[in-house]
Amino acid sequence: MEHHNPLLSGESPQKFITFGEIMLRLTPPNYEKIRVATSFEASYGGSEANIALALANLGIDSTFFSVVPNNSLGKSAVRMLRSNDVHCTPVILSSPEETPTHRLGTYYLETGYGIRPSKVTYDRKHSAITEYDFSRVDLDGLLEGYDWLHLSGITPALSPSCADFILACIKKAKEKGLTVSFDGNFRSLLWSWDEARDYCTQLLPYVDVLFGIEPYHLWKDENDPAKGDWKDGVPLQPSYEQQDEIFQAFVNRWPNLKCIARHVRYAHSGSENSLMAYMWYQGHTFESKLFTFNILDRVGGGDAFASGLIYAMMNGYKPMEMVNFAVASSVIKHTIHGDANITDDAKSIRALMNMDFDIKR
Repeated sequence: MEHHNPLLSGESPQKFITFGEIMLRLTPPNYEKIRVATSFEASYGGSEANIALALANLGIDSTFFSVVPNNSLGKSAVRMLRSNDVHCTPVILSSPEETPTHRLGTYYLETGYGIRPSKVTYDRKHSAITEYDFSRVDLDGLLEGYDWLHLSGITPALSPSCADFILACIKKAKEKGLTVSFDGNFRSLLWSWDEARDYCTQLLPYVDVLFGIEPYHLWKDENDPAKGDWKDGVPLQPSYEQQDEIFQAFVNRWPNLKCIARHVRYAHSGSENSLMAYMWYQGHTFESKLFTFNILDRVGGGDAFASGLIYAMMNGYKPMEMVNFAVASSVIKHTIHGDANITDDAKSIRALMNMDFDIKR
């Protein structure tokens, strides 16, 4: 099946940039629990970095902006990104004078198995990115020449300076005509639901492509507080009719939204899940195939879904192909160790996307 590809058509390919924290990930091997582990496997990850990595491996011109300490850990994280063809020129290697604690954020992953779920323990407070003074960053220069900016709800939760920078960044991006995607990515360990909702509401007028609405009620309407909640919440496993109604409510309130997408997970155990997705695009709600699979590493599944949809949109896929490609991208990520969906090319994702999955929910 042929798709529009700017790399082959002679057009200028779209340039993608994202901003967020990259962290050191430490995982006990062989599904061990942290409390009995005697060794840890080291890798690097973070929501925005995962998306930059996935897109770069699919051939997209992908850039990552962050702040890391100017030490061996910070340089190792940047080296990993560069080894996967992610441009890291904007990454700031901070000095102790700029970020006093001078550390790279870390998280520990205890991988679930069978009926035992996975568990994440963060150690990211006072990391370099949270202490940097972003008023020093030239936003015009940072975003010059790019076509697509991706942001998430994780980074503004890290510190007031990060929150201020994200808001300034998204406004500048729209001023410069970039396509903006945003993933709500609510993390209860970083901020409260009310804090997340109130902050994210400020961003929505500038967003073109929205991911990750499932943890939220409808975001707060400053002009009419009575409209601030969806009465029964946003269901984690909605019917088509429920999801279509929610999508329509979002679009009615924020007509700037061009696409809204969310994946839906059915957890049969810690080792076996099913995934499908809903997507609103061009006035219609689309429902993907349902995929059932075994899990090697679940972390980053949502980021793989987002990167898959961004790739499909950049390459002119049809709506049903877009949503199915995004889900297939997430499914494949569950079979790969580490945070990011590192695939050789889009062919393997399309092959899975086109398989016949006749599975009853």
